[in-house]
Amino acid sequence: MDLSTTAVPSSWLNMAWLACATLGGWIVRTAPWRRLRDNASSHLWLGTCVALTLIWCLQPPTPGIRFHLLGATVVTLMFGPQLAMVAVAVAALLLTLTGRLSGELLPLTLLLLAAMPVLLSQLTLHLAERRLPRHFFVFIFVSAFLGSALAMGASSIASAALVAWRGEPDVAMLAEQLLPYCLLLAFAEATLTGMVITVMVVYRPRWVGSFDDTRYLPGR
Repeated sequence: MDLSTTAVPSSWLNMAWLACATLGGWIVRTAPWRRLRDNASSHLWLGTCVALTLIWCLQPPTPGIRFHLLGATVVTLMFGPQLAMVAVAVAALLLTLTGRLSGELLPLTLLLLAAMPVLLSQLTLHLAERRLPRHFFVFIFVSAFLGSALAMGASSIASAALVAWRGEPDVAMLAEQLLPYCLLLAFAEATLTGMVITVMVVYRPRWVGSFDDTRYLPGR
């Protein structure tokens, strides 16, 4: 969701920057940076950043409102929440530098389109591992499909609600009318995520860091 037409109080932006700084400190301390020391892993992560940027560029030509897929759940399942947030943040920064996203509202963009979907994806994965049977289809349909649907649904609804509340009148009215379509966008995100994760765990399981053969494919 494009937030460029949203009038946000400076106090909100200050709080958003503080939240981003807190998350940044947590990422610096806890991220598995050693994974990026391997050439293959670092190339995969950088390629994922480029792919996210291209996905975010695919937007319908709706005046004042721009929806796009996120890809946050895929990156979370591949690299974990810390490196996933960094990858999504890199995509947001690149689009900000090219003028596609508002630099002034960058902290809100990072919170709504990076932190929120990544953390929801990680929470879904954590609950599935703790509460559900160890099965391949649980990983695909719950951690990937359902997790991405929840992540995209929450992120797009929160962004659209913010635009509807604080955006310019014409754009705010359009955002309010498009709120129900956030569910369709969540289904599209879930379908794409499920397909991508399925292909990767079949042909390139090492790319999906959260997938454990001994857990989801016992006896293999």
